[in-house]
Amino acid sequence: MMTKWVYGFGGGTADGRADMKNLLGGKGANLAEMSSIGLPVPPGFTVTTEVCTYYYANGRKYPDELQGQVEAALAAIEAEVGAKFGDADNPLLVSVRSGARASMPGMMDTVLNLGLNDTTVVGLINRSGDRRFAYDSYRRFIQMYSDVVLGVDHYHFEELMDLAKEEKGVELDTALDADDLAALTQRFKDKVKQETGEPFPEDPRDQLWGAVGAVFGSWMNQRAIVYRKLNSIPEEWGTAVNVQAMVFGNMGSDCATGVAFTRDPSTGENVFYGEFLINAQGEDVVAGIRTPQQLTVAAKRAQGSDLPAMEEAMPEVFAQLAEVRRTLEQHYRDMQDIEFTVQQKKLYMLQTRNGKRTVHAALRIAVEMAAEGLITHDEAVSRIEPRGLDQLLHPTLDPKAERRVVAKGLPASPGAASGKVVFSADEAETEARKGERVILVRVETSPEDIHGMHAAEGILTTRGGMTSHAAVVARGMGRPCVSGAGQIRVDYADGSFFVGDVTVKAGDRVTIDGGTGEVMLGEVPTVQPELSGNFATIMEWADKVRRMRVRTNAETPADARAAREFGAEGIGLCRTEHMFFEGDRIVAMREMIVATDEKGRRAALAKLLPYQRQDFVELFRIMAGLPVTIRLLDPPLHEFLPHTDAEMKQVAEAAGISVETVRRRALELKEANPMLGHRGCRLAITFPEICEMQARAIFEAAAEVAKAGEDAPVPEVMIPLAATEKEIAVLKAIIDRVAGEVKAASGVALEYMVGTMIELPRAALQAGKIANVAEFFSFGTNDLTQTAFGLSRDDAGSFLGEYVDKGLLEADPFVSLDQEGVGELVKIAAERGRAARPGLKLGICGEHGGDPASIGFCETVGLDYVSCSPFRVPIARLSAAQATIALQSQKLAAE
Repeated sequence: MMTKWVYGFGGGTADGRADMKNLLGGKGANLAEMSSIGLPVPPGFTVTTEVCTYYYANGRKYPDELQGQVEAALAAIEAEVGAKFGDADNPLLVSVRSGARASMPGMMDTVLNLGLNDTTVVGLINRSGDRRFAYDSYRRFIQMYSDVVLGVDHYHFEELMDLAKEEKGVELDTALDADDLAALTQRFKDKVKQETGEPFPEDPRDQLWGAVGAVFGSWMNQRAIVYRKLNSIPEEWGTAVNVQAMVFGNMGSDCATGVAFTRDPSTGENVFYGEFLINAQGEDVVAGIRTPQQLTVAAKRAQGSDLPAMEEAMPEVFAQLAEVRRTLEQHYRDMQDIEFTVQQKKLYMLQTRNGKRTVHAALRIAVEMAAEGLITHDEAVSRIEPRGLDQLLHPTLDPKAERRVVAKGLPASPGAASGKVVFSADEAETEARKGERVILVRVETSPEDIHGMHAAEGILTTRGGMTSHAAVVARGMGRPCVSGAGQIRVDYADGSFFVGDVTVKAGDRVTIDGGTGEVMLGEVPTVQPELSGNFATIMEWADKVRRMRVRTNAETPADARAAREFGAEGIGLCRTEHMFFEGDRIVAMREMIVATDEKGRRAALAKLLPYQRQDFVELFRIMAGLPVTIRLLDPPLHEFLPHTDAEMKQVAEAAGISVETVRRRALELKEANPMLGHRGCRLAITFPEICEMQARAIFEAAAEVAKAGEDAPVPEVMIPLAATEKEIAVLKAIIDRVAGEVKAASGVALEYMVGTMIELPRAALQAGKIANVAEFFSFGTNDLTQTAFGLSRDDAGSFLGEYVDKGLLEADPFVSLDQEGVGELVKIAAERGRAARPGLKLGICGEHGGDPASIGFCETVGLDYVSCSPFRVPIARLSAAQATIALQSQKLAAE
């Protein structure tokens, strides 16, 4: 049976459906769906994503049957619109657009008005009765096709356009008449021949296949690759190609084009939100070349615009568009991002997709749609991108702080950011790598700026509206953005921008507020946000449904308090070594390390005991009876050693030994591979007095808190880097002995657990035996990844990026858990551990505990909790809820 490579749509019917995004891409699936539900969609066809996969797998060649299927689909469009592709008298023109299954706004290529040449342009003139419109369409086509397909940079054509306006003495493109545009078209063609050595292609079918190949080719352009990497979109998904009959928004004053959102994508408010241009084509709106007009009178007033809103200029068409808005929201049950064209007062829908939104908007939309009965609470929870919560967890501008506002643009993406001014994406990336916070300032951004936009703290443009490239991409990334700050003039050559008599040079610091559109000189102080309202509602719904608990990694009171405010349900990893680096503690620690016998070590440890005990008292009080997992000393001793002569002298005096003895001890402790050397439980086996001191500090702190009448702590003492059950048994005996001694001395019945950190492959494989002595497992996935891969986390950064780029790894395994390899070890350990000890408590405390994909995996394995850094606790809570919902859905589907 012949493979179907092409799917048609239009005329109220379609071969595809909305749930076929994997095959038709998001755009193609939604065009088919809109056609099926009776919306006015120009007819067209979709070349599937499978063709893209075939194309790259077969040396950029197409399947044999594709050409015939495309011709048949083209004939169906011709029949529907009553025009013929390439016909001299009544030509059909088409658009060619990309359409991946995941929305990638602006990342890939589009060609409009395809099918025009010196012959068909005459037919378009005769058909439309408008010579200016025909040549405007022709010059646009040459410019887009040359840029996308022939590789002639668009700036060549912009220079020729500027020259034509200068010769005419006008400022706007719309002021050029038919003769001007006809002459400009010829200049464009001359430029193409000058740049490529070949004439511009005249045959419409050659044009069509050139454009199709360019769209498939754009799947692998640099900006698309960067976008996919930033958004975890697999390369093998490919893109579809959508070929659609052209409708024209540039035929005159009764024509228009626009972009809209069914709700405000910045705030989530339930208002129709968007921009349009009269007598224009779609690229004009998003490119920021002309100042767009608002859809509604309310938005026009809010923006302080004196241009008529669509509601005023085209009231009948606006009423149709408002009805389409209602239809789409009811049908898709989500906020939609739509593109439309008006041709001679008739509305056409060119696209709908789930609209990208800020996290503030996402929360409000989800909560309000649940209240409206459009979606359930579980669906509302599932709609929020967990990583996006970062936008809520960081400071905003202090309303009481002084501000020197020098300009104001559009509040394109909320949040505040300060940083050094840079004027290019490359410079933004370079400075960010040095640890600098930067604000990327551009006249307008383009898809080529994607890497710099990601590197920047915030984005400022002088052109463009609320639906410009900068605004849409910034909102998707969670970057604050001010767009359309028209008072600002940028001088790229001088590396500066100026507003009136104020000049800001590259490297000067500015602050932008993406919620107000304000641009300020210098850095403005910030305040912590309040996590209430819609955020609190979503988190409440998430907490009701999630199964796994969420703890935090913390060893300081500040981190512990922050984590509790974010909803942490205990501490899953207290790294005790972090408590030894301050003030007198580090001197005592070094004194212990350089001691030559047990007596010397015990003397130094006696100095550390009160510090450790008080640290644990504070943590237990903050956690108020919640579990606290305390990892015994883990890193190799050399990390604590003095490096300077002054530090060595200080340790020598404290220990009563010579500086030379300290220096010699440092050399003795030096290891070839310290991360696999004398560390973790191996330290406590060698120097049991270390384990003894830490256990005493833990239990004395617990007794002190319990005696004070506060919530009794339940410490979980965790033995690190154990490979055998015997190691754990030896140390557990010490811990149990000390607990008994503290109980006898204090009279407090102590409740505690002793467990281990599973971070070695041997421990995972021997989990059944280890569970006989360990009462809980916590997976230390940082070290488990290092030891499973044989990678050093500190050194692998120099080449892991290339592995991901080349598809050798799906993601950096230190960022997102390697589920096939490291994950398999976690599964084995969980199954064998629980077989030996039913009800064994299992958690994860590596950095993966805050990664949504890794949390989803932990749910499938049945772990009891995840632990992560304080600021990632809300992300983990939401991810855990989504994982529960997803697993429940899978089970229902399987039944």
